[in-house]
Amino acid sequence: MSDLRTPLHASHIALGGRMVPFAGWDMPVQYADGIVHEVGKVRSFAGMFDVSHMARFEVIGPDSGRFLDAVLSQPASKLRHGQAKYHVICNEQGGIIDDAIVYNLRQDRYLLVANAGNASAVWGWLSSQLESAAYDVQLRDITDKIAMIALQGPEAVRIATEISDDDASEIRRYHVGELTIDRERMLLARTGYTGEDGFEIMCDADHAPTIWYILREWGVASCGLGSRDVLRLEAGMLLHGTDMSVETNPYEVGLGWTVTPDRDGYVARDALVAIRDSDLPRKLTGFKLTGRGIARHGHDVYVDDTKIGTVTSGTFSPTLKSAIGLAMVDSDYAGQGTQISVDVRGRMVDGVTAKPPFYKRG
Repeated sequence: MSDLRTPLHASHIALGGRMVPFAGWDMPVQYADGIVHEVGKVRSFAGMFDVSHMARFEVIGPDSGRFLDAVLSQPASKLRHGQAKYHVICNEQGGIIDDAIVYNLRQDRYLLVANAGNASAVWGWLSSQLESAAYDVQLRDITDKIAMIALQGPEAVRIATEISDDDASEIRRYHVGELTIDRERMLLARTGYTGEDGFEIMCDADHAPTIWYILREWGVASCGLGSRDVLRLEAGMLLHGTDMSVETNPYEVGLGWTVTPDRDGYVARDALVAIRDSDLPRKLTGFKLTGRGIARHGHDVYVDDTKIGTVTSGTFSPTLKSAIGLAMVDSDYAGQGTQISVDVRGRMVDGVTAKPPFYKRG
């Protein structure tokens, strides 16, 4: 059993969640009805995920915007109050330390949400950059104080409105606002990792079990890490540590749209400009298998008898009724429609490259 537990740990146990270690946390991978059921509920109605294990760092002070501009791939200082943006955090060589969402909460106060597995790396990177220049900034880790529940699905906005004293629909996509639920004021961010509409609810840790119970009473399905991984891959969303890492750069994994490198003071400027202006030897591509089998991380990808790359993520999509995945391949083969084969435990399974997302909300 892992050492770290979220404020909802007891709720997961009580509901029969199958717990597994994940990034040092004890987390539910699925519930009794299974991953396929959970995926279906999110796609057709609504599901909820405990994402309290994700790192939440506050960046506060007069220089907070200028500091974030120096360490994030796009200027955070240009965000309006209540606006959010997806970024990558790159080192001086252009390698991806993590991907993260930054929220402009109010004047000189930002919230940065990073992946649980990279919490210490991101904190260390931010701290080192603070020490290297004169910024009037305070960095605070509030992960233990604030719980986070992702409410996702086509009915998520309606449900959030019904259980609150406010109109959740007034919070636009990639914005954050405040709502009152069960007499508690809390943050609602209209962001997520499933390809569906919905919110990430941030409340005091002590209040999280009550919010989880209220959502269950409205028919929202409890979901675990397994369905979350399937949903994000169906939506073509990348996972750090598999699809990207410090050994990859934003351009080769298709995240060039998140990067504005030509900025004074940006730590990765020189490296990313050079990468952007060069020929990329490899690129991340999506694929669908046409033969029987499921590709998994680490499986080799071939064109005829030539190995062209490696699967980074793969699963069976219950929504699409087919096996899908992402692979890092030689650039010459990264376009759509390339006929490939994947070595699935010694058996060659046919497939074709395809541009993500595999699923897009209607």
